Amino acid sequence: METVIDYSPAILRGTGVTIFLAICSLMVSMSLGLIAAWGKLSSSPIGSRVANSYTTLIRGVPDLVLMMLIYFGLQRLLNFVGDYTGLWGYIEINTFVAGFVTIGFVIGAYMTETFRGAILAIPRGQIEAGIACGMSKSLIFRRIIWPHLVRLALPSFTNNWLVLLKTTALVSVIGQKDLVYEAFTAGRSTRQLFTFMFVVLIIYLIMTAASQTALGLVERRYNVGVRRA
Repeated sequence: METVIDYSPAILRGTGVTIFLAICSLMVSMSLGLIAAWGKLSSSPIGSRVANSYTTLIRGVPDLVLMMLIYFGLQRLLNFVGDYTGLWGYIEINTFVAGFVTIGFVIGAYMTETFRGAILAIPRGQIEAGIACGMSKSLIFRRIIWPHLVRLALPSFTNNWLVLLKTTALVSVIGQKDLVYEAFTAGRSTRQLFTFMFVVLIIYLIMTAASQTALGLVERRYNVGVRRA
């Protein structure tokens, strides 16, 4: 226990990096999810094909492989193009940026289906009623589409967020000093790897429980007045 206390500053620092990484990844995944959901639901064949190709690619490639490709492969490709064309010098991709971009890119595919399913489940009659009342498109979105979208998407969104939170552990492989990296370093230095991995387990459980509680309150808020069959 004393060893864990000695390394607690590093563990807390890694926990902060993990939380910030998860939030940045969530922003990327939500943006990509909304755009891809719009593409799948649009009448444009190009938008639909691009969105379908995106979700198919993500489902077929392991998360770790994609992270390695972006961090190592993309960096090498950019430097090769820079050397060949002379347009830019040496580029080094930051591990944090590579981590949250990859995770956001991966989870964005699952967010796409979450948002698409929620939009399709919105009663069409309510939107038509808003149009008949003379409501503008922005007002229809704020008063009708958005409340329904949040309520219908939250259960699947919660699951995606929890998967995203656990996926952040992959960034330790490319050298990002997150919770897992700091704990692994401490455990290897003290030869108490099991102890520090158990600490990581507890911290992830705490973050998961806190997330479920917070999102549960949000879901309850948006379910006010909704009668369930």
